[in-house]
Amino acid sequence: MNGADAIAKCLVKEGVDTIFGYSGVAIDPFWNSVGKEKIKAVLVRTEQNAGHAANGYARTLGKAGVCAVTSGPGATNLLTGIATAYADSIPLVCITGQVNTDQIGSDVFQEADVTGAAESFVKYSYLIRDVKDIPRIIHEAFFVASTGRRGPVLIDIPMDIQLKRIPDFDYPLEEPKMRTYKPTVKGNAVQIKKVIKVLENAKKPLIIAGGGVFLSGAKKEVRSFVEKHSVPVVSTMMGLGVLPSDHPLYYGMVGNNGNAIANRALRECDTLMMVGARVADRAVAAPNMTFDGKVLIHMDVDPAEIGKNVGPTIPIVGDIKHIFLDFLEAEFETRHDTWVNMLDLYRDSVKEERHSSRDFVNPQSFVHKLSLAMKDTSVYVADVGQNQLFSCRNIILREKTKFFTSGGMGTMGYSIPAAMGVKAAEPGTQVVAVCGDGSFQMSMMELATINQFKFPIKIVVMRNRYLGLVREHQHHNYNDEYNMVFIGEEPELSKIAEAYGVGYLRADNMDGIDEKIGEFLSDDKTVIFEVSIDPEENVMSV
Repeated sequence: MNGADAIAKCLVKEGVDTIFGYSGVAIDPFWNSVGKEKIKAVLVRTEQNAGHAANGYARTLGKAGVCAVTSGPGATNLLTGIATAYADSIPLVCITGQVNTDQIGSDVFQEADVTGAAESFVKYSYLIRDVKDIPRIIHEAFFVASTGRRGPVLIDIPMDIQLKRIPDFDYPLEEPKMRTYKPTVKGNAVQIKKVIKVLENAKKPLIIAGGGVFLSGAKKEVRSFVEKHSVPVVSTMMGLGVLPSDHPLYYGMVGNNGNAIANRALRECDTLMMVGARVADRAVAAPNMTFDGKVLIHMDVDPAEIGKNVGPTIPIVGDIKHIFLDFLEAEFETRHDTWVNMLDLYRDSVKEERHSSRDFVNPQSFVHKLSLAMKDTSVYVADVGQNQLFSCRNIILREKTKFFTSGGMGTMGYSIPAAMGVKAAEPGTQVVAVCGDGSFQMSMMELATINQFKFPIKIVVMRNRYLGLVREHQHHNYNDEYNMVFIGEEPELSKIAEAYGVGYLRADNMDGIDEKIGEFLSDDKTVIFEVSIDPEENVMSV
């Protein structure tokens, strides 16, 4: 076999059944070999979306998603998808074609130093120079992507390596032994005992749950812990869904765009447990002030995140699931009912009263109604912009509902290709992508992919003719001097739907909205639901 055959066979050994990508001469041998295997190759319409689709696939199944593109502009286009996955710790194996080995560095046609360009947002990258290294490198790439703090791994493969003959080989099955990569999984026993002692004395403990809870598969363990010890929970954007929205111990999303009760709980707690969450500006605007006078316990599988923005009182490096299993096995009892009752009183007394124009759809009410009408096992994929924040602040998440978005990088155009990835992973799952008219136009070409590969999804387009979140920023900071935010009246979405052969619905206001949502969700066909939003609607107006 040749190198490309070897790569395809190694991917099969790793359990890969779907690859998202785009072709080109420098990656053609690879795609030719993939075509001989039982792997579904999904041709997206632009390379960035191959990364986003693999992202949605990975988040759905909890294993590495795979994407592959050609050299030069193919590889550089993929970089945004790689960076998006890196910011949210999503495991990907990204394969890029490269010019022949002897041409590297000579600026030939479609050559790009993609390993150098991607260095700051991959966990690791490989440039294969010896065809015999293929089995080891593929096996290591999946191991690195899927362990420790998960993330993307890049494999750059010159065309001559793809075509070179390789002797028969036995694919390694054991865990790779890498001298420079030994992720910590189990939390330090001494640190865990310190946390227990702190919790026994705490009066107002609080957990901030982040995306690391999902990545470690620790939802069940975290929930068991908070219910056993009556510890209130708030979440970051990436932690939405750790507890159902109506759970009595859940108080909402923290941060600049979070709700009032969650941020109040953060201010007033005396012991704060950051669980699988970064101390990032979107969740905690001024960490030194926020954590002053509190006991801060920071748990993360990545030691680089602990102490990056604020020094914790007790750091614990390890996998969240392992850490909380240790907590659950420890013999200690604490209850914080007085603190919980206080937060309940706050929650009852703080009610946001929003005033939206009756001439348009109220986005807060719409998201609330849409999420309630979706199936219990559905996936809601929010894009970036006002639509994301309307979604985060108003969505109702049940026990098995999933919420995906680009939280760390904030990449517009994420929702539709990510929703395709969800459908590729679980064809029977109801998937709704919610985007603005700006982000929709960044990925609407994937309607062709949706049809070709039978990935029926529901698409909501919140249309206000503006880049809404930037307009809102200019409203607050530039005295309504709007520049580079009006995107006009085009395109006519009904004609886009007709051109791609998908369904179309429209709501101009709240009249009959429940019936329209029901029609929108009634079958498994792809439908664009155009929802008219007041151009002057602000996320934070009350």
